Amino acid sequence: MHSSNNPTPKQAAEAWESLFRVQVGVMRRLQKDAEFKDLTMREYDVLFNLTRCPSGWTRLNELNEHLLISQPSLSRMVDRLEARGLVKRRPAEQDQRGVELSLTDEGREVQKRLGRIHVRGIHDLLTPALDRDELATLKELTDKVLASLTD
Repeated sequence: MHSSNNPTPKQAAEAWESLFRVQVGVMRRLQKDAEFKDLTMREYDVLFNLTRCPSGWTRLNELNEHLLISQPSLSRMVDRLEARGLVKRRPAEQDQRGVELSLTDEGREVQKRLGRIHVRGIHDLLTPALDRDELATLKELTDKVLASLTD
């Protein structure tokens, strides 16, 4: 028996479906920005996540934990980003068989430039629909769901 505040499976599925459709719709609109012709949104996501590493370096498998992409696809993408001079790699300090990744100076510059454009695009898409308090509530709710997923 459900209390009045316990969501039904149908409500959970409908909320997920709505969240997923919004994310897909926003991403599709953002990818249309002319600035993302030379660098895909997924490639940008790799650069962005590399900026979040406290030491500036991270292992491929650690980076992959933050991305929706398979490890082999990520490896090939990193190869392409390295060939373009945006990412560099070195043997892992703790385990010489492992590999660590970092942004090059050019990669950091590209990420900052595209990051400003990306944030402006997100603002332009979300603020006609949600006011400041609603955006804060959305972040609070999605953070709450994310926190519940941690082991």
